[in-house]
This record gives sequence, structure tokens and C-alpha cells, in this order.
Amino acid sequence: MRFEFKNKKLAALYTEEKGARKYGAAVVDAFFDVMDVINNAQDERDLYALKSLRYEKLKGARSQQHSIRLNRQFRLIIERQHDEQGRCLLIINIEDYH
Repeated sequence: MRFEFKNKKLAALYTEEKGARKYGAAVVDAFFDVMDVINNAQDERDLYALKSLRYEKLKGARSQQHSIRLNRQFRLIIERQHDEQGRCLLIINIEDYH
């Protein structure tokens, strides 16, 4: 599945591993594992099918966003986008969602 990053810091983490110390090794490893899953997914159904990701729609002011669990504490926040090439996920942030 296609994806883009909302900010340069996450893009740098993905491409160059810059800023990895901010999150710690376990979160960064999980981030790369999840990004591999997203990259290999055909569509969102593949993300829902992997129950360990806990891919879920957020509520309230964040109702346009979804989250994927990286570990017990951190979530990868994403939004579904549509453009001329079809569906795309916008990777927004890694957050302590508690």
C-alpha cells in the first residue's frame, strides 16, 4: 500500500533512522516492522486482518484518523487519503496515546 509522511522527521526516521533515540530501540524496531506490513499490504483489509496491529479508527476530534499499535505505549497515527493514483496512507506521528 502506498504511504507518505506528514512531516520530515518521520520520513528521516524511515529513510535514514535519524531521531531514533527519541523513541528507543524497541519502538523504532516496531515502527520498521509496521512500515514493512503497510508497504506489503494490498489495502486496509490486510491491516485489519493482522489482529496484533490493533488497527483501529479513532474517535472524537480524531475521527478521520486510525492507529496501529507499536507496543503497549506507542501508536502509529495514520490517515487514509485518496488521490489520482488511488488510496494512500498518510503517516502522521508516533504518539504515546495514553
